[in-house]
Amino acid sequence: VLDGSVTVFCAKGGVEPQSETVWRQADKYKVPRMAYVNKMDIMGANFYRVVDMMKDRLKCNAVPIQLPIGAEDTFKGLIDLVEMKAYIYCNDEGTDIKIEDIPEDMKDLAEKYHTELLEHCAEQDESLMEKYFAGEEITEKEIKTCIRKATIANEMVPIVCGTSYRNKGVQKLLDAIVD
Repeated sequence: VLDGSVTVFCAKGGVEPQSETVWRQADKYKVPRMAYVNKMDIMGANFYRVVDMMKDRLKCNAVPIQLPIGAEDTFKGLIDLVEMKAYIYCNDEGTDIKIEDIPEDMKDLAEKYHTELLEHCAEQDESLMEKYFAGEEITEKEIKTCIRKATIANEMVPIVCGTSYRNKGVQKLLDAIVD
């Protein structure tokens, strides 16, 4: 379902035929969008499969800006790839959130996706490309500005995740929309 500029995909079903139809319409009218992979807590949830489906079926520059921590009944939070911090949900209502360092077992994966995010940003902005190749740090503000610019230009589709029913990831989705 396309709602404004956010397309919601089920973490289990991924890109379904109706999603493709709506996506093609958004392409036709050049509607900037981001994607929210919902229902990360249900059986069969697979964030990475949905990202791959978006790239393959929708032919878009799908770029995760978050990664889930766990899936199905072990979904407990997300990693913000811009901030490089973990958001851990400590209750079933998603109201008790701890911001922590990235879990040890996910550091390599987070670093890989963070680097890919930086590469996508560098591709979009020449000054960021110079900084990236010079080994200089790209700030959170520069990353967010680049993501916004590339999203509006339909050059990038940022991807976030969560489970709306349990209010996990919803505030981070809203923050990403505002940013």
